[in-house]
Amino acid sequence: MYHLIRIYNGRLGLKSKVGLAKTGTSSLRTTIPEGIVEYLNLKPGDILDWSMEIIGNTGRVALVKKVEK
Repeated sequence: MYHLIRIYNGRLGLKSKVGLAKTGTSSLRTTIPEGIVEYLNLKPGDILDWSMEIIGNTGRVALVKKVEK
């Protein structure tokens, strides 16, 4: 697994490779980059809330936040 860190327009960009979560399903899995883990103070068992925003005709932004217990 690799992580590429880029900063553009004042934003931190991190990439990680996606793989199959389970053979025979459409579920995917990835590793959360260390910088995101530290920033969100993630621990095993934490729950993440995923959402996506559509910006104009071509832009998409995935938003992830830690669900506070």
